[in-house]
Amino acid sequence: MSDRGCSHLNAIVSIRQTNRRECAECVKVGAQWVHLRTCQQCGVTLCCDSSPNRHASKHARAAGHPVIASAQPEERWLYCYPDDAFSEY
Repeated sequence: MSDRGCSHLNAIVSIRQTNRRECAECVKVGAQWVHLRTCQQCGVTLCCDSSPNRHASKHARAAGHPVIASAQPEERWLYCYPDDAFSEY
């Protein structure tokens, strides 16, 4: 794909998308979420930083998986946590 401004985003060759409409971790603890994000390394779908538990960013730090994609149906973008880089696709 084209130059997206950071090496983590540039390493993404195909976008992992999901049909999941729930945060896997919030479901376990009975919590609510705002928006969903899909890890581009392992494919897990978790809640965004506007959600109370911020599971996607916690996963990125703990697992070392830097890039997420929005899992919202109308959104087509990637975000790299370590480089604070954003790219639409």
